[in-house]
Amino acid sequence: MSRLLNKVALITGAASNPGLGRAIAIRFAQEGAKLVITDIDEAGLAACEKELVALGAEVLTMKQNVVDEQRWQEVVDASVERFGSLDVLVNNAGIAVMRPISQFTQADYDLQMDVNMRSVFLGCQKALPAMIKSGGGSIVNMSSVAGLRGIPGVSVYGVAKAGVQILCKGIALEHAADGIRCNSIHPGLIDTNIQNDSRRDNPEEFKKLGATVPWGRMGYPEEVANCALFLASDEASYVTGTELVVDGGLICK
Repeated sequence: MSRLLNKVALITGAASNPGLGRAIAIRFAQEGAKLVITDIDEAGLAACEKELVALGAEVLTMKQNVVDEQRWQEVVDASVERFGSLDVLVNNAGIAVMRPISQFTQADYDLQMDVNMRSVFLGCQKALPAMIKSGGGSIVNMSSVAGLRGIPGVSVYGVAKAGVQILCKGIALEHAADGIRCNSIHPGLIDTNIQNDSRRDNPEEFKKLGATVPWGRMGYPEEVANCALFLASDEASYVTGTELVVDGGLICK
């Protein structure tokens, strides 16, 4: 398969297993991409790199705190130095602090906005010059269904994810003439590593949660990865400034 043949893709938050970043990296590797994967979890990154190399991918692995502006510049510069260009950016790294607004602290709020919104801004800002020099490309920013509708206990997370959606639209307009597309993906309930505690500690409630989805189950990371692949590839050459919802019909309710 060669839908991303020789394209250089930078993916943040790639260490967690199962996780969206890892699944996206694997899917991109299967389609011929050269990969730059980052995370704060070095052991998880090493495990992900091993899987990607086994698939035949060229991989650059870098530890990264995505709220560190200087580190963003270093990652982008290293990507271009290693592979000669930057064609795809997937801002996937994120964190969820879920509790009622009345119980939120200022520190909780700052953490949510820094990791889920500010990091995406920084990633786009630092990657854009490199992508322009590469002749264009695709930015895929991970948002959430929580950024499209109110969900109890998830309001601040939703604010950050809604900001990601609007940021995409602004970037799409500002850089269309540069051949750069920018879109957001909005997953619903996806069976990633974050769900493991729930599965272990309360399996019956875990089943009930999946049953709330019209499709009858949680999504799989690979199903989100396939959507990221489409947006990153030339198949989405006329798709920019929009949102792709991947939720099994959850938001229709």
